[in-house]
Amino acid sequence: MNTGEQVIEVSGLRRRYGPAKGDGFEAVRGISFSVARGELFALLGTNGAGKTSTVELLEGLAEPSGGRVRVLGHDPYRERARVRPRIGVMLQEGGFPSDLTVAETARMWAGCTSRTWGASPSAAGRGAVAEALETVGLTGRANVRVKQLSGGERRRLDLATALLGRPEVLFLDEPTTGLDAEGRRETWRLVRELRESGTTVVLTTHYLEEAEQLADRLAIMRAGRIVVSGTPAEVTATRPSRIRFALPEGVPAARLPLSLRAAAEGGRVEIRTGRLQETLTELLLWARQEGVELAGLDARSASLEETFLEIAHAGGGDDGDGTATGRTAEPTETGTR
Repeated sequence: MNTGEQVIEVSGLRRRYGPAKGDGFEAVRGISFSVARGELFALLGTNGAGKTSTVELLEGLAEPSGGRVRVLGHDPYRERARVRPRIGVMLQEGGFPSDLTVAETARMWAGCTSRTWGASPSAAGRGAVAEALETVGLTGRANVRVKQLSGGERRRLDLATALLGRPEVLFLDEPTTGLDAEGRRETWRLVRELRESGTTVVLTTHYLEEAEQLADRLAIMRAGRIVVSGTPAEVTATRPSRIRFALPEGVPAARLPLSLRAAAEGGRVEIRTGRLQETLTELLLWARQEGVELAGLDARSASLEETFLEIAHAGGGDDGDGTATGRTAEPTETGTR
């Protein structure tokens, strides 16, 4: 679901730690992006890229050093009372009291979430807690103490507290850390259902498959700037596809047409191309004409993981002020958050 309404608008956003000059450090360096209602937007980057600093500004936990941010039409820091009841936040670690039960923890959190309560606070609170625990599959563990939960169950409790009050905008910080494969995919299913119901989701994750599976759009940050953004397909299209195969003994890679620009290592050959279909067609026609069998032939577009690693570690470019351009430039600098 995407109505086209922009519920998050970021323009020239900056965040600096320490003094304005000297030993101060600028973690977010003038980034701009927007997120539409009902969209899942993933913010990616290595540790130190600036994504956590960015999300904290969106959540209203800190005041920007520069630029502008609006969530649901309001400044999340200066108008926190208007924004906070309408958003849900799932942190990397909830830090819940270990001796409380699951239900007690959720009720305690519900007491801090004004939208949970209605004309009848007790009834509304109990109903919201039960609904949240059922949504994440913790109903049967309601009377178990937090300290007795597994790591995956604690993450589900983190998610349950973020869902109290049915937020319009949901911030998920590494939501599937500690979950096994089944738990991760169950969380993906839940997140998809939330998005389809109209909830806007901002996701940070180190699981590239997670971003590729869930995100409508994503942005990759490096050194405080957005290097590339777009749909997962648009982002991966900025990097070349690859074709790999092995030539028969006695057939050197030098026999391949020059236009294929092959790189050989031992008996294996790899071709990098921005025109996968055309290049593969040319290769197969050459192989048929020459009577050559291409053993272990494998052709595929760049994955999000390959794209991410190349951008995050080898460097990338932006338009100079952090605005997402949807493409990358030549490496310009290195750095950390």
